[in-house]
Amino acid sequence: MATDAYSESNDNPIHVEGGDHLETVVHEHDVVLVDFYADWCGPCQMLEPVLEELARETDGVIAKVDVDEHQQLAGAYGVRGVPTLVLFADGEQVEQHTGALPADRLRDLIEGYTE
Repeated sequence: MATDAYSESNDNPIHVEGGDHLETVVHEHDVVLVDFYADWCGPCQMLEPVLEELARETDGVIAKVDVDEHQQLAGAYGVRGVPTLVLFADGEQVEQHTGALPADRLRDLIEGYTE
């Protein structure tokens, strides 16, 4: 799926182009779930449709960071395995989980901060 890297639509995941872009996304939106992923990662691929659905159905914004393209950014957040999901609320990191989480758990995480 080809999307504009700087598309700020809440209905589709935003593909992060670097640290400054991630910072902008986090500060422009109340709740942002960042997916640190890799194309070769099986669990990341299984998580993709779940994240796309959450982007459409919740008030949270989904941002995606390719750890192979942005190794320094992944390192800055202590990413040691993929997928790693980092939740920001009001510009602050509030949660971090390594491994794929079920859709209902992710929905609860996002909605817990958007209410």
